[in-house]
Amino acid sequence: MADSSKKMNLMGLTTLVTVNMMGSGIILLPTSMAQLGAVSLLSWIVTAIGSMAIAYCFSQCGIFCPRPGGLSAYTEEAHAKSGFFLCSYLYFLSLAIANVAVAISAVGYMTSFVPWLGTGAIPLFVGTVGLLWLTTVANFGGPGITGRIGAITVWGVIIPVAGLSIIGWFWFKPDVFAAAWNPNNLPIQEAISKAIPLTLWAFLGMESAAQASDAVENPKRNVPLACLLGTLGAAVVYVLSTTVIQGIIPNAELANASAPFALVYAQMFNPTVGNIIMALAVMACVGSLLGWQFTLAQTAKMTADQNMFPSLFRKVSKRDAPILGMLACGVLQTLMALSTISPNASAQFTKLVSLAAVTNLIPYVTAATGLLVMMYKARVSASIYTRNTILLLIAMSYSLYALVACGKDAVFGGLIVLAFGYLLYGFLSKRFVENPPAAQVNTDNA
Repeated sequence: MADSSKKMNLMGLTTLVTVNMMGSGIILLPTSMAQLGAVSLLSWIVTAIGSMAIAYCFSQCGIFCPRPGGLSAYTEEAHAKSGFFLCSYLYFLSLAIANVAVAISAVGYMTSFVPWLGTGAIPLFVGTVGLLWLTTVANFGGPGITGRIGAITVWGVIIPVAGLSIIGWFWFKPDVFAAAWNPNNLPIQEAISKAIPLTLWAFLGMESAAQASDAVENPKRNVPLACLLGTLGAAVVYVLSTTVIQGIIPNAELANASAPFALVYAQMFNPTVGNIIMALAVMACVGSLLGWQFTLAQTAKMTADQNMFPSLFRKVSKRDAPILGMLACGVLQTLMALSTISPNASAQFTKLVSLAAVTNLIPYVTAATGLLVMMYKARVSASIYTRNTILLLIAMSYSLYALVACGKDAVFGGLIVLAFGYLLYGFLSKRFVENPPAAQVNTDNA
């Protein structure tokens, strides 16, 4: 059993959730949303409600199912052993894909300081892989150190984004915001649907606390609190910051910005301040990637503990870090970066994000539905069952809507990955037969 002094406390865990959610998505988000117009801000309402409902369901699952395994353990409650494997498998892949996307976005910011990184496919690949391995090795110190580093790097997001949410209103111009409202004259419903994958990407990470449950102090209390506090805090900052920036920077300029928060601070103050914000953004992306690498390794370790992933993922160092598993994850992510290599960071990023969202949403659905069985086993009161079921249906409605909004190509790719997962489990399933047949003796004559 791991030494409790090496485990993450509530502050570290909430920070991990916040970093995972805010570390990369929000920094690039204003540019992506400006391409649809300020009308896309309405999707924040839909995604915030859906994400809070999902986070609430996960917090309840953490109360009724405190055993290690996170989303996979919740899934197993309703969908048996195969559900545990498929949830872990899809979630593991989604994290690996997302890590490559986060690294690409970080390199995109770094091109202002190291222009060579933006000169072609090879420099972009080298920068991406370099960051992936840097954050992999940084996790060798164990979960406690990851939490402490995250507590520092999160300020790279909090300072520019939360700061803009507060002081940005002094520069806010209603006429600039009104001109940016719907430049493409899209129907409201279509604009919201097109923005859903973008806002969902920003909220991915709300489940990080659950996935890291066996590396956390007092998980029965801290996992639910971290899920809710991290998601609520991020939702408030997201809505305020993306609204105020639409009223400061003209929409056409914002839609083509490679670093929107650096741009808005440069306009509010001066270019030097903009460069400082750019540096903070790079720090935040690296911190986000560090947190995601930790969550990826923990997901693989928990699955290996269930005899479903290779045993190398199970082995931990004296500091409770699954180093061999982290090295294997680093190799996998390097191959993913190579397979999607592109001279354009934005094109490569977009290619990865939609597939990551789909392969993340399916585990959300399977894990949250496990709550129904957990409540039945716990014999909860009728009022608790009704309240939780209503919120579960809200969470599921949003998840299904978001799957549709991710587009046919991403959903098709997710379906192929899921089907391949069933094939893999077919080879594993014999390990879990309760009464294996006795060895058969061959009595045939030669």
